[in-house]
Amino acid sequence: MSQLNEENVGGYSVTYSREDTYFPIYVTAAVAAVFLGAAWFTAGWYWLPLAAATAAFTYHNLPMLESGRPIIGANQYGIFIQALGLIRWRAIARIDVVPIADRAMISQQLQITLNAPLGSALVVDWRRQPLYRRLMRRPWWLGHDGVVRVNVEPLDQPAEEIHRSFLRMWRFYRS
Repeated sequence: MSQLNEENVGGYSVTYSREDTYFPIYVTAAVAAVFLGAAWFTAGWYWLPLAAATAAFTYHNLPMLESGRPIIGANQYGIFIQALGLIRWRAIARIDVVPIADRAMISQQLQITLNAPLGSALVVDWRRQPLYRRLMRRPWWLGHDGVVRVNVEPLDQPAEEIHRSFLRMWRFYRS
């Protein structure tokens, strides 16, 4: 088990989908390059904050281009989430898919309720990221109530299928 890392987790895994996620990232990268070029050719410093802002947005969303890297999944030890770690099965109290209303759209969110503090629930802790990855998008966030939340909309499998697979594995490995 000591050889588990974010690229080699085994078991059931889900990645980012290849649908429309690339387009905004490539567009903002091109816009950042245009702003940088405008700053260079016009010698206008006022283009640099625009270039920096669009480049920062692109950099933050770069993990969405890693469609071959597992984002979330499960194996015999528990549920793994990129940039979080491996949550052991016995530390999970509930696994739910909750619809979240955000302005004019409804998205699906996987909520993993823990029955232990996060530090003791993790078998393997991947929260310490290399310096270059710390400002990049994380697929999870921890609520004040100790619930790990994962937005499943950009993933390559439907929320119901992910939920069903996690529940089936949770019931099997917990017993």
